[in-house]
Amino acid sequence: MAYLSIIGSHTVNGVAQIHSKLLRESMFKDFYELTPEKFQNKTNGVTFRRWLALCNPDLFSLIVECIGEQFIRNDYQSLQLFHRYASDKNILSRIQQIKIKNKLRLARMLEDEYHIDINVESIFDVQIKRIHEYKRALLCLLHAITLYNRLKNDRGENKQSSFVPRTIIIGGKAAPGYAIAKKIIKLINDIALVINSDPHIGNRLKLLF
Repeated sequence: MAYLSIIGSHTVNGVAQIHSKLLRESMFKDFYELTPEKFQNKTNGVTFRRWLALCNPDLFSLIVECIGEQFIRNDYQSLQLFHRYASDKNILSRIQQIKIKNKLRLARMLEDEYHIDINVESIFDVQIKRIHEYKRALLCLLHAITLYNRLKNDRGENKQSSFVPRTIIIGGKAAPGYAIAKKIIKLINDIALVINSDPHIGNRLKLLF
C-alpha cells in the first residue's frame, strides 16, 4: 500500500524532519533515488515556543523578560539561558504564582463542567492521549484504584495525613471499532463516580475523564 501511495502521489513527506529523513534514507530509499523531487518534509504540530506562548502566556512572558526574545526566533537553544535563574528566589516565586494561577483557572473550568470541587493544592496528574490498552491512561487508572483502596483501608490519622492529595485527569478518544478502548473509557467514568461520590475520600482524591 505504501509503494502504491508513493507511485500515485505527487509529494511524499513524514510528519517530522526525522521521519522524512527515514523515508529518504532507509524505508523508501529506492523511490527517493528515482524521484527525489517528490520527497518533502512537513512537521505535524507546533513548536514548543508557540505552544508555550499560546498555552501559558504568563510563563512565556516571564521567560522573555528574563532572557529576551531570541528563543522565539527559532533559536531554541537560547532557552538554556533561563537556567541561570534556577536559584533566583524571586523568579522561582513568580513561577510558583503562575503555576497556582493556572491551576485555579483549570479548577474553575473543571468545576463548571463536572460540578466537582477541585483541590487546587493537590497534584494534578494529567494523562491525555488516544485510549489504548498499553498506554498510560489505563496504568494511571489502576493507580487511581490503588490510591482509593489505600485511603479506604488506612483510616489512621497519621497514615491519612501523609497522603498527598491528587486530582487525576484522563482525556482521550477511542477509535470507532476499538471495543476495549471504549470499555476503558466507561471504566474510567464508573470508577470516577465511585471515588468522587465517597465522602470518606473528600478532596484528597478526584478522578475526571
